[in-house]
Amino acid sequence: MALSDLLYPDNPKRRQEVIRLHQELLDCMLVNFHATDELIAVLNTHLGCTIAQIKMEKGGTIKENCDIIIQAMSEIQREVWKIDKEMKEMLEPMLYQKLYDIKEPEVEKIAIAHKVFSIVLGEATSIAGMVAVKLIGSNIIIAAVNKLVTLLAQIGASVLGGIGIAILGLGMDVILQAILGAVERDQLLGTVKSYEEHLAEFKAASEKYQRAITEVTSMVKLLILK
Repeated sequence: MALSDLLYPDNPKRRQEVIRLHQELLDCMLVNFHATDELIAVLNTHLGCTIAQIKMEKGGTIKENCDIIIQAMSEIQREVWKIDKEMKEMLEPMLYQKLYDIKEPEVEKIAIAHKVFSIVLGEATSIAGMVAVKLIGSNIIIAAVNKLVTLLAQIGASVLGGIGIAILGLGMDVILQAILGAVERDQLLGTVKSYEEHLAEFKAASEKYQRAITEVTSMVKLLILK
């Protein structure tokens, strides 16, 4: 038995908990990568954006992967602000306000946005207006992005940031060795608490973000099939 286990008898249980929480965090991050990449594809295809596609770097650390998503989300934010600016400059004030009026029928908002993109892009699909309205009209996606950017920055700056992610699918001993390489054995309790605190809020914010993106991508797929 290791000396640390004699000094800290709860360590074996904490190791199991660290492994479980680590896997949950990585699973959640992976889903966010896929959702963000799917949104980027929609923006590039239908709104003329040129955001680089992203994927999880399995040879990197948690912080490095947090930074990849943060950069992509920041680019999405900039594109949305650019779209909003174009709408404001090209529309009559009354029409621009309609885009943000929750009482205004969504069909009319989409028609307004479609006219703008037809001018900006030379031509635009009916999907362009819908995507633009979902992005700037409801503000749901951007609110979710803002929240996730904050949480990802916190996770990257925490004790978890230096832990690698290239241990997905490996054996328990390898996973544990990788995690313990980043923290002292007598810091397991602090590591568990850090995982729990970050994971609870991160999972909740991620679910909202993924639902918001799914709403947009599902509508895009429906319109393509029509």
